[in-house]
Amino acid sequence: METLARVATRPTWAEVSLARLRQNFRTLQKHVGASVTVCAVVKADAYGHGAVECSRALEAEGARWLGVTSLDEAIPLREAGMAARILLMTGFWRGEESEIVRLGLTPTVWEASHIEWLEIAAAIAATGPHPVHLKVDTGMGRLGVALDQMPAVLAALKAAPHLALEGFSTHLASSEIMDAPSVSEQERRFADALRLVRRAGFDPPLLHVANTGAVISRRETWNTMVRPGVALYGYHLPFTRAGREVSGGTLRLPVKPVLTWKTRILSLRDFAANEPLGYGGTYVTKAPAHVAVLPVGYADGYNRQLSNRGRVIVREHYAPILGSISMDLTLVDVTGIPGIAVGDEVILLGTGDGLSVDAMEHARLASSSPYEILCNISKRVPRRYTD
Repeated sequence: METLARVATRPTWAEVSLARLRQNFRTLQKHVGASVTVCAVVKADAYGHGAVECSRALEAEGARWLGVTSLDEAIPLREAGMAARILLMTGFWRGEESEIVRLGLTPTVWEASHIEWLEIAAAIAATGPHPVHLKVDTGMGRLGVALDQMPAVLAALKAAPHLALEGFSTHLASSEIMDAPSVSEQERRFADALRLVRRAGFDPPLLHVANTGAVISRRETWNTMVRPGVALYGYHLPFTRAGREVSGGTLRLPVKPVLTWKTRILSLRDFAANEPLGYGGTYVTKAPAHVAVLPVGYADGYNRQLSNRGRVIVREHYAPILGSISMDLTLVDVTGIPGIAVGDEVILLGTGDGLSVDAMEHARLASSSPYEILCNISKRVPRRYTD
């Protein structure tokens, strides 16, 4: 007898609007213009939204490139039938090169050894020159060839007839800091490195520097390709100048959050004044309180830093979190909210009834970033896709 896959029934889930994701992609493409290629970054399971489903929607919307971290992230996309070009943004490990060539993936390289391994795999496959993208470290200090090592790496590329240098890239460290001198210095170093590439006889058509922050704030970095990530999902980091947040004008992009995280009230409890709640009794009721128990906790990715600080939306009201968020449960104050009942839908992250609790709010309360808030929503939370 065939066994059917069990559908999760615990009432905590995330709704992902693929229609809004596609709209955000269109907004980004319109912003940079048709002459600039948008590499839609879907690494980290599309920032917690579901890489296969999001990639499928993005490809249908016209995305010709998808950006992932590694081979492990690329394989499910190919297995799901994605035909778009896939950029491995943090390179590859030795032993992965044959699979990279077989799947038609585009690796980022920055060391001569990367080139040597790929050259052997591409020569064996005999499918024509395999494209690679060379990354230069202009000041981020993570990955990329140093400027003084460029001649050796370029020489290795010259000696690799089965590879083609299709792209040249770097990554900005401070694209949201409008007065950061390091950004101009990185742009200068990238230009210097590009001159070395061209002097060596290469002319890569895809030049890419800009992440989400630079797509919004630094037109001069767009070149021929951009790599927006979190903007696809409706967010960007705040921009600052002289240490203060600045907004408005050109420093905005009309993208909208794609994910809404929901749960339902599991239980309702009544407490008298001066009663401690939750682990450690970190909240003590100041007056009689009507408290809802929610089936969500830090094992679901609900950040513990929201304890006694965050809020949820229920029945057109904000309800504050009481006490410490535990592994599986969270308490919220629903005192005075009319008609409250077990089973009521609660918005943990998102917009409803004219109210909003977004990933930026969670990030501020948790001293984090919207990237981390979204990526940390765990696999225990099923994603439901709407179109």
